[in-house]
Amino acid sequence: MLDKLALILTIIGAINWGSIGIFRFDLVAWLFGGQTAGFSRIVFTLVGLAGLWCISLLFRDNAEILERE
Repeated sequence: MLDKLALILTIIGAINWGSIGIFRFDLVAWLFGGQTAGFSRIVFTLVGLAGLWCISLLFRDNAEILERE
């Protein structure tokens, strides 16, 4: 469950970074009231933590991942 949530948040972050890189448009900041808005900062923090969590997926055995599901 935590792996899937982390993956979803990481995908959201990737989409946001893609929109910043291509269109110079920060989707998260636009949705939640600017980059310094409280909720935007929470989303940015959660996406960052999710990215760190996803690093652990690189070092797990596939059998271990399948057992958790």
